[in-house]
Amino acid sequence: MDHDPKRQDLVKSLKVRAGRRRTYFLDVRRTKGDDFYITMTESTRRFHGDGYERHKIFLYKEDFNRFLSGLEENINYIKTELMPDYDFDEFDRRQAEYEARKAEEERLEREGGGDDSSPDDDEKPASEDQIDW
Repeated sequence: MDHDPKRQDLVKSLKVRAGRRRTYFLDVRRTKGDDFYITMTESTRRFHGDGYERHKIFLYKEDFNRFLSGLEENINYIKTELMPDYDFDEFDRRQAEYEARKAEEERLEREGGGDDSSPDDDEKPASEDQIDW
């Protein structure tokens, strides 16, 4: 665990990249009384390089089930009622393709060989739009 006193309560952290400018942090934290809660932070890079803007939500154990139920209900509503023809799996496929391409590049680098040519920009995955867990 980190030695920074401000972060001693951090138990687990997940980073979700969502495009070029936006990242979400989902952190499990411990209270002094050995209880747990979640902080969700949206971090957005400002346009002119002026740092980041952050918004934070605290989610406590007594609200986990209701929050998750409400989130699932709204996501399902969008998927089935508002955008039934949209391909929501497109992002998962793009992420898998990106990871496979990246692994192949790393393998070729380790082997000391490989093709130095790179695909055209329109053939590259939009890596900024990838989700990193």
